Amino acid sequence: MSQSIDIRTGGWSHFVYVLRDNPVTLVSFGLFAVFAISAVFGPALVPYDPLATNATSALQPPSWDHWFGTDNLGRDVFSRVIVATRLDLTISILAVAISFFIGTVLGAIAGYWGGWWDIVLNRLFDTIMAFPLFVLAMGIVAALGNSVENIIYATAIINIPFYARLVRAEVNVRRDAGFARAARLAGNSHPRVVAFHIIPNALPPMMVQVSLNLGWAILNAAGLSFIGLGVRPPTPEWGIMVAEGANFIVSGQWWVALFPGLWLMLAVFTFNLMGDGLRDLVDPRRRT
Repeated sequence: MSQSIDIRTGGWSHFVYVLRDNPVTLVSFGLFAVFAISAVFGPALVPYDPLATNATSALQPPSWDHWFGTDNLGRDVFSRVIVATRLDLTISILAVAISFFIGTVLGAIAGYWGGWWDIVLNRLFDTIMAFPLFVLAMGIVAALGNSVENIIYATAIINIPFYARLVRAEVNVRRDAGFARAARLAGNSHPRVVAFHIIPNALPPMMVQVSLNLGWAILNAAGLSFIGLGVRPPTPEWGIMVAEGANFIVSGQWWVALFPGLWLMLAVFTFNLMGDGLRDLVDPRRRT
């Protein structure tokens, strides 16, 4: 019992130390907390129903009643932007989690066992990366249908090679390291050596890739929605809102597209800033 308490206390102390050591990391985690709160509690906090239309309030500029103004159907832009956070973060996190798991497994197999596994898997990764990734995602969603699940699968597929190649390189370097040989001599099986000894030491650069991919995944989902292959209206989603608002910029209703675009930019900016902090949190050398 005391050991588990010490582990939790040590983990929390390390987390606090990382935040204090790097002000940029502190800011990024603070911004992420804002997005997380918006995703979890947003629908209960917004002042208006994001789907409720009101023709008499259409295209009103930002005011005390409507902080981000209203769109062409009279819907409150602020409420739609906040509620859309849950969907966009869900797509991003699930897509990255799937690609992280599959890419880690395939990269570990290619890097540790090599041989034909390495050749076949590398050709598969080359094939995926030979296509422009957004175009490949468009093709997958167009073939399977523009549902949230298919957007997640498409985004995960185009991100798998990033993790697989990174893990392959890290595992290939460490498979003959002293600690890996010692683990094998102690009686650990090869899969156990990879999972519990090599992969933890390869996590720091992978966490940087995770932070980048989270931003790319949000942009990918928003881009698909912008061109009509993503989430379907009237569902609140940043890409849809930017696409709908783009039609009114010329006529002077700039707020319809500006605020969803700013929220999207801030989310990607937040994830990009989190890279160093995530790396330091999982780096075993930072715990000494």
